[in-house]
Amino acid sequence: MDALEVHTVFTIPIGGGIPIYESVVVTWIIMAVFTLLAIILVRNLRVENVSKKQLALEAGIAFLQNFFEGTVGKNGKRYVPYLITVALYIGASNLIGILGFTPPTKDMNVTAALGIASIIVIEYSGIHKKGVKGWFKSFAQPVPVIAPLNVLELVIRPLSLCMRLFGNVLGAFVVMELLKQLLPVGLPVPFSLYFDVFDGLIQAYVFVFLTSLFIKEAVEDE
Repeated sequence: MDALEVHTVFTIPIGGGIPIYESVVVTWIIMAVFTLLAIILVRNLRVENVSKKQLALEAGIAFLQNFFEGTVGKNGKRYVPYLITVALYIGASNLIGILGFTPPTKDMNVTAALGIASIIVIEYSGIHKKGVKGWFKSFAQPVPVIAPLNVLELVIRPLSLCMRLFGNVLGAFVVMELLKQLLPVGLPVPFSLYFDVFDGLIQAYVFVFLTSLFIKEAVEDE
């Protein structure tokens, strides 16, 4: 039960005190690592006599861009950087448990924030493509009678994104904690490869894939 709690690392002495949770601190660590990697990897980029490091970087970015562009379609290309960012963050958050850190996505506040951010991007993409009037009209499609259900999706979609990610990450975390208590040292390693690596990457993929599908639906031509 102690492992399931979201612990406070320190408190900022402002007002009644602002608690800084473990998930926030680990997120800061992930941000710092990505920032450092970005600085290191983009140094000395060349047009000619390209290094192996640059080739690998370009191949990785091209793969992610092509994948998401193929998912969101031509009308959703402007949202690919957001999708790549979320995929990298969720993937790193789920994998960081291998290093002994608590995955930030085990905190429902984190997954809720990701779900809300994604639904804001999804609805903004619809407004940007169709205009405010066209966006409101889309709630009455294909027939006006289902407008209440379409409005209800504004709550259901971020909730489903949040709970799916939170539930799977928390479930994997609980299973690994139980295995560490029950099995000898070293035996949980193959289970860790599945729950921490494979399942963690799958959850990152599912989250951004669903978000990209929702964006594609919002920006598709009528």
